[in-house]
Amino acid sequence: MLVSLIKKIGVKFNINDPRWGRGNEDDKPHQAQDGKKPGDGPPDLDQLWRDFNLRLNRLLGGKSGSGGGGTGNGGFRPNARGAGIGAGILVAVVAFLWLVSGFFTISEGQTGVVMTFGKFSHMTPAGFNWRWPYPIQSHEVVNVSQVRTMEVGYRTTVKNKQPKEALMLTDDENIIDIQFAVQYKLKDAADWVFRNRDQEEMIRQVAETSMREIVGKNKMDFVLYEGREKIAFDASQLMQQIVNRYKAGVSITNVTMQGVQPPEQVQASFDDAVKAGQDRERQKNEGQAYANDVIPKARGAASRLMQESEAYRARVTANAQGDASRFKQVLAEYQKAPAITRDRMYLETMQQIFSSTTKIMVDAKNGNSLIYLPLDKLMSQSGVTESSAARVPAAAGSGAAGISPAPDPLQALEAQRLKDLRSRESRDSRDREAR
Repeated sequence: MLVSLIKKIGVKFNINDPRWGRGNEDDKPHQAQDGKKPGDGPPDLDQLWRDFNLRLNRLLGGKSGSGGGGTGNGGFRPNARGAGIGAGILVAVVAFLWLVSGFFTISEGQTGVVMTFGKFSHMTPAGFNWRWPYPIQSHEVVNVSQVRTMEVGYRTTVKNKQPKEALMLTDDENIIDIQFAVQYKLKDAADWVFRNRDQEEMIRQVAETSMREIVGKNKMDFVLYEGREKIAFDASQLMQQIVNRYKAGVSITNVTMQGVQPPEQVQASFDDAVKAGQDRERQKNEGQAYANDVIPKARGAASRLMQESEAYRARVTANAQGDASRFKQVLAEYQKAPAITRDRMYLETMQQIFSSTTKIMVDAKNGNSLIYLPLDKLMSQSGVTESSAARVPAAAGSGAAGISPAPDPLQALEAQRLKDLRSRESRDSRDREAR
């Protein structure tokens, strides 16, 4: 618009124009100055201003005098009214350009903070916005969607350590080296801009202070091994509480532990201690595995022995009760007929004895002095007896490695009963012979 207006007026601001600053050749005669060619000297600002007023006056319908009493400008006399109108147009153009300079654009994910004479006024959303131009108002664009990262204890890489930030003291008075990163976003652009002077340094100090407090409440082994995630979570919660008290307009999104280790000066000794602890745990696990293998077996064997002993007790008790009941029955019969009962018992006993032995019948009445003995049967019987006797010591020798089989109580009781019967029978026989 301004350019078109200037073109209508006819003013040319090109310094390469040989007529620049000397007005229109149609209005005044061309005169050489001091023998110089046109365009050789610098432009005359007064003449330029007079030419501008002349053209503006013509554009607005003013009249230019052509009388003889001129002022060196071809008889032109400036019109005050035209000059005022021209100045007003210039002021309007400048004011328009000044107002247009108040337009600004905010991208998606950003917000604008508008300030009036340096004081917070309002916030603008994403899109095309307008504010009063400088120096009345100004604005600052803040990216609220960007996830920002603050590194504590290192810079760029973990190898580039910052000992003043990384070295921290645990609850058991041990020093550890911690590098971690804090990720955060802005939730209030106005608080972020106005509440703190150096926002980045504030976030760094809050992160370092929070981590030192959390680490100082825990043991060294917990921080180094199983407690990293809990340490990071507790530190992020404490950071959020502190920045909320500061009204910093920040939301802590994540805390990542980049490295946790002892100081480099004691790293070798610490590795030895860790290795010794691992050896201890391995041996402990091996012992526990052996105990888990042996103890169930021992408990099973003990339970089996208990069951066998209970069964043996029940069997012996039942046999004893049966023998006692049978003895009572025999006693009742013996009291009714002692002689008959005694003979019957003797015959039964001899029947049991002779049924399991080899018998040799000798006819002494025939007077045959030659007695035939079945040596083959006797030898085989003696061989069986010797083999049984040989197995008894072997079983006794192997009793140290295992549990010897328990003797049959019924056989033992029966043998004892037979022995008692023999002794009674022999006593009764002696008594009869004596009578």
